[in-house]
Amino acid sequence: MKLQFFMGPALVAVMANAAAAAESVKIGLITKFPVPFYSTMEEAAKKYAADHPGIELITGQGQSATDIEGQIALIESMVTQGVKGLAITPVDPTVAPALDKAVAAGIKVVLVDNSIPGWKSQTALVSTNNLNGGKIAGEFLKTKLKDGDKIAILEGVPGVPALDERVTGMMEGLGGIKVDVVAKGATNCTLELGTSVTEDILTANPDLKAIYAACGPPIPGAVKSLANANVANDKIILVGFDACCGELEAIRAGTEDASVAQFPAKMGELGIATVVKAIQGEAVDANVDTGAGLVTSENVEDFD
Repeated sequence: MKLQFFMGPALVAVMANAAAAAESVKIGLITKFPVPFYSTMEEAAKKYAADHPGIELITGQGQSATDIEGQIALIESMVTQGVKGLAITPVDPTVAPALDKAVAAGIKVVLVDNSIPGWKSQTALVSTNNLNGGKIAGEFLKTKLKDGDKIAILEGVPGVPALDERVTGMMEGLGGIKVDVVAKGATNCTLELGTSVTEDILTANPDLKAIYAACGPPIPGAVKSLANANVANDKIILVGFDACCGELEAIRAGTEDASVAQFPAKMGELGIATVVKAIQGEAVDANVDTGAGLVTSENVEDFD
């Protein structure tokens, strides 16, 4: 006796969905801390995952730009949860040992936004070319400054390559202009330190001509300090990096002159896409450049 089995459309659909679920890949995304830049990145990653049903995305975020222990705990948690790939914006080089354990477990690690000095186990780096982004800022400042002008730099977290490269690039972008860098101060990419560091710089350097910030969150603090010191908007040139965290509003108001915009949504999407390709055994580029552009009062509406 020969038995034949027939499946109706509904049963076929159920079995197809079950097969798709079985083939889904679990991926982790870890971002640094809660600011609009990383929220935008996370939302873009979630949208990409939603548009590709075979992806199960787990997300996590640290508490601050220096939350090393928090990020290590997130890495360990995602390894325990069985992710096959991990996209991460590393907060500090000291998270490398935790990532080494992830790689040893067979997890594909894609760094997003910045690299880890000396760490070579990543599958790829998806980021802005921060050196070139810094050059964009420097080239803008070059049109506003002259030899001998005094400038100050609001650093991010010293030792983080992406942030350091933004400062190096800015200086290179100034080209032949010989400015006097009279002050540098670490802000840890926070509004609070942006405020206090700027206050100290203004007190010590009343003849300052420009301030450059290597990340966005300190800019509103700098704007506040300039206003408290009764510094007119056209007296000190203020240039930032990230075009986030109130910078677009400051540019519209005339309290900030320019900022180098990154594209965090593109980072989130390409970060997850790159992880998926690597898991599937496809070739991926070692460096994926997500681009940068200068925002000024003339084009700020294009960056909403």
